[in-house]
Amino acid sequence: MNGDRMHALVERLYPICRSITGDGVRRTLEIVGEHLPLTVTEVPTGTEVLDWTVPKEWNIRDAYVKDPSGRRVIDFRESNLHVVGYSVPVSGTYSLEELRPRLHTLPDQPALIPYRTSYYAETWGFCLSQNALDALGEGPYEVLIDSTLEDGSLTIAEHVVPGRLPDEVVVSCHVCHPSLANDNLAGIAVAVALALALKEPRYTYRFLFMPGTIGAITWLARNRERVHLVAAGLTLACAGDPGSLTYKRSRRGDAEIDRAVEHVLEGRPHRVLDFSPYGYDERQFCSPGFNLPFGGLTRTPYAGYPEYHTSGDNPGFVTPEAMEDTLDALTQVVEVLEGNRTYVNLSPYGEPQLGRRGLYGSLGGRSDTKQAQMAMLWVLNLSDGEHSLLDIARRSELPFAAVERAAHALLDAGLVREKA
Repeated sequence: MNGDRMHALVERLYPICRSITGDGVRRTLEIVGEHLPLTVTEVPTGTEVLDWTVPKEWNIRDAYVKDPSGRRVIDFRESNLHVVGYSVPVSGTYSLEELRPRLHTLPDQPALIPYRTSYYAETWGFCLSQNALDALGEGPYEVLIDSTLEDGSLTIAEHVVPGRLPDEVVVSCHVCHPSLANDNLAGIAVAVALALALKEPRYTYRFLFMPGTIGAITWLARNRERVHLVAAGLTLACAGDPGSLTYKRSRRGDAEIDRAVEHVLEGRPHRVLDFSPYGYDERQFCSPGFNLPFGGLTRTPYAGYPEYHTSGDNPGFVTPEAMEDTLDALTQVVEVLEGNRTYVNLSPYGEPQLGRRGLYGSLGGRSDTKQAQMAMLWVLNLSDGEHSLLDIARRSELPFAAVERAAHALLDAGLVREKA
């Protein structure tokens, strides 16, 4: 799946009204399921999940504010951001003065509609641009929110690519935001593209499509007995904006996933952030009781761009090129995780004669001969059963692929063995 196809998926998903529960999530997963086979789980309202409880399910059909002439001055059909998420049903007539406490704007960004939610407190409200609010008269206004908040379920979907090992690499992305393209439809599209690209991997890869926070907590509650299989994990969000890539380390700080991502990003503009218990769902996977090796990959992080959680985060804000760049980085991270091994030098006393074994000659004429020779020397020197190929690549400042090729050549020549 190239950048154009990822962007087309973003555009298709963009109009759907999503929240942490409801038919919008299900419709989103139906579309994702056209690309990947998904296992969908419905967890009933009231289910206790760790310290939380699965909430009531919210669905909405229509909402508006009409002026005295009958014109919709706020119209859910034009943008689903116009309604505060999880708003309870409303039908009545209000003056502007009565409505004002329930109208949310961005005075510093007067042309944009904000994104607001109220998941766990029953209330209602509308979002609109400051410009639109300034144009309103005193009313009266007819107000309708045709929604339901009732017992239902929370929806989680998983796609698994089986590997030779039961140990898992987990990629998690949230599906709860309404019409916000970068946060997080771009993340969904890149995850789909990565899943499609995996062919007969060593690790098992599990892709999680679920609402933020409560989704991750629910998944963890339902999988407590098997989370020990998670060898590496990434939350993927904000994957399509023009900014450079940003990696947030796991709580451990030096897990294999941390070192793999940082090594891959060294060759491109990027930022690396230390872990903090704020952000996306890496904070759930990295909570102290689980302490999983889970980092977070974004381009510009949450709240780091003016369009964040506004109507400015539309399909025109994300680009095929940015999503391809994110996918390329993820693909390289997968290549590192797949290829990383630890070896033991079988001829550790002095440097073995590589030329006699044809290792130098087999490299002749290649433009990267010097790099390949250095990679062999580094692999031999650090293959003491304690340093992985990733450790060697980072210490030598050589590309991981060069180090891996050198290790394979030395393995074929009988100079190293893989550590059991």
